[in-house]
Amino acid sequence: MIARRFISALFIALLFSGVFTYWLSKNFAKPRVAAPAKQQYVAAANPLEAGETLKAANLRLVDWPISSPLAGTFVKLEDVTGRVMLYPIAAGEPIQERQLSAPGAGTGLTVKIPEGMRALSLRTDQIVGVAGFLLPGTHVDVLVTFKNPGSSDPITAMVLQDVEVLAAGQKTQPDPDGKPSTVDVVTLLVNPNDAEKAVLATAQGTVHFVLRNGSDRERVVDRPVQLSQLSGVVSAPARVTTLPSSAVAVPAPRGYAVQTISGTKQTVDSF
Repeated sequence: MIARRFISALFIALLFSGVFTYWLSKNFAKPRVAAPAKQQYVAAANPLEAGETLKAANLRLVDWPISSPLAGTFVKLEDVTGRVMLYPIAAGEPIQERQLSAPGAGTGLTVKIPEGMRALSLRTDQIVGVAGFLLPGTHVDVLVTFKNPGSSDPITAMVLQDVEVLAAGQKTQPDPDGKPSTVDVVTLLVNPNDAEKAVLATAQGTVHFVLRNGSDRERVVDRPVQLSQLSGVVSAPARVTTLPSSAVAVPAPRGYAVQTISGTKQTVDSF
């Protein structure tokens, strides 16, 4: 009898305990937050330099929150394999379309030339080359000093403004420490019309490069400078001497002669 009461009491206690535990779990348990959905993008498996051709070993897929999509990215490795990097990127950084050359654009310097633009190389030296600080990515103005065909006075004029340096010598990337580099040739990014101006300028005189501030994109009104302006003496124009109309000699009218032949006799009469 006592054992039956004990079992009944234990059963009732377990029943109440179960009901109370269920009530606590329904009312006080923290709601489970679902993991955010993710999208995979193609990224660099290791640091990549500009001009490097992408291979499968250089690429991997990384997870990215689908709530923050990246424009211009890729989801398949084969979509970027074989293309060339235009800018360096770090390992794990998703690769974007703007960082790659156009499909089939080739390799080397050609991949950095936008459509409709041209790469033009001009000879330089340590002085003309701003003491070696003409580095890839810098912007310059191009000046030319030549002799004006209508005067013996030399003149200096600006033929190009705000032109990007594509390469210094054979280097297409600046030194990481910003060290100067003395080179013999500088390659500029120009449009076809500016390329004609630059070639004509090099044929007429001496070309100099003027280094710009990296954020300066302003175009100035060009005012060519003559040598006479440096000394403050303006060269006088050539003097032309004219005579008054009364002093101008008028040539006498030309006469004429008549030859008469009579037998063996000849006479000439002038009029």
